[in-house]
Amino acid sequence: MTIPFIKYSKFLLVFSALVTITCVAFLAMWGLKPGIDFTSGSLMEVTFNTRPENEELKQVFDTIGLKNTFFQKTGDKAVIIRTDFLSEEEHQSVLAGLSKKFAVGDNIVHEDRFETIGPAISKQLKSRSLWAIIMVNLGIIGYVAYAFRKVSRPVASWKYGALAIVALFHDVLLVMGVFSFLGRFYGIEVDTAFVVAILTVLGYSVNDTIVVYDRIRENLLRHSADSFAEVVNIGLNQTLMRSINTTFKTMLPLFALFFLGGFSIHYFALALLIGIASGAYSSVFIASPLLVVVYKWQERRA
Repeated sequence: MTIPFIKYSKFLLVFSALVTITCVAFLAMWGLKPGIDFTSGSLMEVTFNTRPENEELKQVFDTIGLKNTFFQKTGDKAVIIRTDFLSEEEHQSVLAGLSKKFAVGDNIVHEDRFETIGPAISKQLKSRSLWAIIMVNLGIIGYVAYAFRKVSRPVASWKYGALAIVALFHDVLLVMGVFSFLGRFYGIEVDTAFVVAILTVLGYSVNDTIVVYDRIRENLLRHSADSFAEVVNIGLNQTLMRSINTTFKTMLPLFALFFLGGFSIHYFALALLIGIASGAYSSVFIASPLLVVVYKWQERRA
């Protein structure tokens, strides 16, 4: 059975456009909540036998003179504490203050991790992350244009690369939109691990798109007399099961990381789950139908 993807492509493209616009609106209203990797500061994860309330913790930091603090409960007994940049002396003062107030009787205060990043390093990380994403996108356009150089009709080879980037924008904006929502209502921050997830999504999404495009290219060389829309639809059907199987096998270990992994990789796994699922969707329902849209637009102009 052949599924008529192209026949219903308008509805799919409109739905995808609405999702993208919603994510852009989230980003415009709320943005992403940057972690200490991009803003500088210190992060502590402390475990208590009996976890205190945030207001009790805040009193300790106010006493020391640290006003700009953020508390997030994690697990059953731990708290993640984010503050401005702490020197080692201030760090030890915080630990002493927490122990003095909460290490009473059988209650134990244990620091699980401590991370600190200065302003210069955070600025450098932000700049390099942005350049990494830009260079990856330029590299993808160049590679796809070169790989499809022999298929210049009926759609120019560089347009394959440009449309692959459009699909990538959908995937990346979806991940960023979800994390913008989570940051606004649940305080979830983005860090360098999030950037790594975005770059991974870019690579996975374009890989899936190129597999579909490559089959379309082969069909064009074999069936050049057929209508372009029909050739694209045949290519989509031929690669559909491959896309489903590859995505399912990739997402299985990510689900294990999400549900069974530690807190430090929890949202990294979530970003990958959203991005990889979106990458499989966009390669079938966005990148390929857009080829037909561009072809029809060229025909009307001609």
